[in-house]
Order: sequence, then structure tokens, then C-alpha cells
Amino acid sequence: MGIYLGIDTSNYTTSAALYDSGTGNVRMEKKLLPVPKGKIGLKQSDAVFHHVRQLPEVLEQLYGGKKPVLDGIGVSAMPRRQSGSYMPCFLTGKLAAKSAAFAAGVPLYEFSHQEGHIMAALFSAGKMDFLDEEFYAFHISGGTTECLLVRYEDKQFQIQLLSRSLDLKAGQAVDRVGAMLGLPFPAGPELDTLSRKSGDIVEKVRPCLKGLDCSLSGLENQCKALLGNGVPREYIAKYCIMFILETVSAMTQAVFQKYGEKHVLYAGGVMSNSMIRQELAARFGGFFAEPAYSSDNGAGAAILAAKASA
Repeated sequence: MGIYLGIDTSNYTTSAALYDSGTGNVRMEKKLLPVPKGKIGLKQSDAVFHHVRQLPEVLEQLYGGKKPVLDGIGVSAMPRRQSGSYMPCFLTGKLAAKSAAFAAGVPLYEFSHQEGHIMAALFSAGKMDFLDEEFYAFHISGGTTECLLVRYEDKQFQIQLLSRSLDLKAGQAVDRVGAMLGLPFPAGPELDTLSRKSGDIVEKVRPCLKGLDCSLSGLENQCKALLGNGVPREYIAKYCIMFILETVSAMTQAVFQKYGEKHVLYAGGVMSNSMIRQELAARFGGFFAEPAYSSDNGAGAAILAAKASA
């Protein structure tokens, strides 16, 4: 039992969390990276710069003026746990975590950003018992649209990629359509709100699957065509969300048919959408994190560190 710090410096958010393994409580702070109006992301060099500025502030807010006595530190050091997986923005968190661990004389544990998403989702959904079984996890975000076969073994996740997007990622589609509709980045929350203002029934959506994999590149063009034809913004927002919903649903069904039915966890920022959550829960009994734990966060790394030290 002890207190564990988790740090995650993704291409979207500076985040950190403290996990008390004795009480199971998490305290978390995060701050979006500033993106200029009209843009849909940042260059890695700019992301690194903003993390350097924001991480001390996030940690100060997390500590609340009281220096915690840490028992370990976990950090997202790479996008995925595989050879060649690398993004400069994660070096910022790794540098801070390594320095803090050395100064405090506590162990440092390195994880992937994806592993952090999965653990945070399990914790938030109250499904930590999934660690004792094999399950499916969808990681749907700005940089990833994947279905994974997951098991927890030797104090870390063993992950097998089952299906993915062959082109545009779901979060990229949301942000591009959002920019098209004049919404701020990241567009997910505003697109969700806008879509719920449409009372129209969306025409039948036909997701594009190639085997178990999907293609989302057509979604942007379809939404652009709708906008050019004078279709209301609310309907276009709803159409975008429905297209992603039906795509993830079709991927889930295809995976079930090929590999058999298992518990399925949906994680990543796109899975915060209210319509998507409701429908996938009804269709597949899917489990979801609360929005704060579904979007980028440091809680997963903190909990993984506690598990690794046990």
C-alpha cells in the first residue's frame, strides 16, 4: 500500500494523478495543450514546449501545497508497447518522472499511453476484475482506432492487435468535421452537444470494413458534401457520430464472430460521446470509463505503477 504518481504527456493533454493503493482513491489534474483557433492539432515540437510549461503547474495543482510521500512513479513513455513506437511529447513526462523518482528514491515504472488508457478505463468502470481474464479493449482516440485482445500477466498488459483503422482515426475525423462546422479543438464535446440538437433521423449509415479493419476516410468527404448542400450543422454533427458508432459496432461484431464473445471495454476520448456509449452498451454490454478517465489522463499510469510494485 502506498501513494503513486502517474504522469502522461500526450499530444493533447498534460496530466498527472495520485493513486492511493490503500484507499483506492485517485486525485487527478489535467490541462489541454493550447491549440490556435482554426487548427486541429500541434506539431510535436510545439507539444513538447507546452508540456514543459504546463507540467509544473499541473503538478502544483495536484499536490495542493502538500508534498506527497511517494512510493513509486508511473509514466507514459511511448504511444504503444511495441518496437519503434515513439513520440517526442512523451519524453517530457519521462524526463520529469525520472527526475522525481531519483530525487525521491522511489522506483520508476514506464508504460505505454495505450496501457494507461486501458487501466484508467477499467478502474473508472469498476471492472478491475477483468485483470483476471482475457478481454477486448477498443482504444478510440485522435491517434488510435484499434481493437485489442488484452490480458494482464506478469504485472503488465499483454496486448494483441485484432483490428484497426486503415486510414483516418476516429478522433481525427471528429476534429476535422468539428473544424468544418466552426467548433473549437478538440471538437468532441462540442460535436456531442451540437448533435443532440438535431431531431432528424440520420439516414442509414454504411460503415466501410475490410475484413476486421475499418476505413474512415470517406466520412470527412461525406460531411463536407452535406455542408456544401446546405444541410444543418446539427444534422452533420449527428451523422459524423453515427458513422463512427456504426463503424465501431461493425468492428465489434466482426471480432466477436471471428474470435468469440468476451467482455469488451471501450476507452479513449471518442468513447466519451453520450450517443456512442449508450448504443454500444445496449448492443454489446460494453463497459466505459467516466469521461475524465476516458480522455487522456495520468491515472492509468499511477494505478499501473501500484500494481507493478505489489
